[in-house]
Amino acid sequence: MEHLDHPTEALWEQRRHWFEAHIFHYEERGSYLVGEQACALISEVQSCFCAGAWAAVVMLAFGVIEANLKEIDPSAKKSKAIDLLRANEFDERFHRLRMRRNSLIHGDHGCPAITVDQQWDNRAELELEAKEAVGLMFEAFYSQAGT
Repeated sequence: MEHLDHPTEALWEQRRHWFEAHIFHYEERGSYLVGEQACALISEVQSCFCAGAWAAVVMLAFGVIEANLKEIDPSAKKSKAIDLLRANEFDERFHRLRMRRNSLIHGDHGCPAITVDQQWDNRAELELEAKEAVGLMFEAFYSQAGT
């Protein structure tokens, strides 16, 4: 029942340190164009990550990518996520994350993107997927050099 129980304080802190290491890695490298809303949403991703809400992390991480790209480029406000990724020359990993996010949100009758059994039995795999999503989120978030 790990995903329905509160993580221990030690586990929460371990996850928090893992997450924040990504922030520090990029912040030390320079100035970036980052949106206020996307910055705020990163806190939501971090909360879900520390709690072990892995599917939520995947969905929100891509949401941060999309929100930031739209926020830093007002002309992209009405662009579709796939077009934003192409315009910014993001590689196939980002397209896979977008497709995974879409499958989790939109579903496919008779072929769920995630099942209750997976939530119980595949915690380690879901955590790895969430960690990859967080890594991509920060890579995209800090991809636009500022002044």
